[in-house]
Amino acid sequence: MDSPVLQAIYQRRSIREYTDQPVQADQLREIIRAGIWAPSGLNNQPWRFVTITAPDIRKLISKQTHYAHIVEASQALIAVYLDKNAMYDDVKDHQAAGACIQNMLLAAETIGLGAVWLGQILKNKKKVNDILGLDEHYDLMAVLALGYPLHRKQKSNRKNLNEFILKSF
Repeated sequence: MDSPVLQAIYQRRSIREYTDQPVQADQLREIIRAGIWAPSGLNNQPWRFVTITAPDIRKLISKQTHYAHIVEASQALIAVYLDKNAMYDDVKDHQAAGACIQNMLLAAETIGLGAVWLGQILKNKKKVNDILGLDEHYDLMAVLALGYPLHRKQKSNRKNLNEFILKSF
């Protein structure tokens, strides 16, 4: 199939090395715009975002993860949150956050940026909130590190499709 959406899905890789070229505010907004078009239960759209391009804040955030080198090398971060006051169902809203993040990763791919979904940082979500001046009703779901890819040599593979399909009727 020749589809730009499928092409982005199959070509996207987690990019962890970046050039020094800055990421523009309009690019970050476009990535977030793609995120907010993800489905959410009751269309409650519980996600919220913090964009971070300031080197001093990125440095503080980097100290909250084992992947500090990725955060420091990136040119921008997007912290993805769920607003607990906007949530109505824990499972559905967390699923919606995952869909939002996937849309954002695909958007980054299509506009020529590289991105990686950082989850290990969630072990320090309270410290991240403190750095960003957010209270506990914002629940950190992920931090996306973004930048122009230093290279596109990343490889990946998937198991055979038949290993995933339990039954077909």
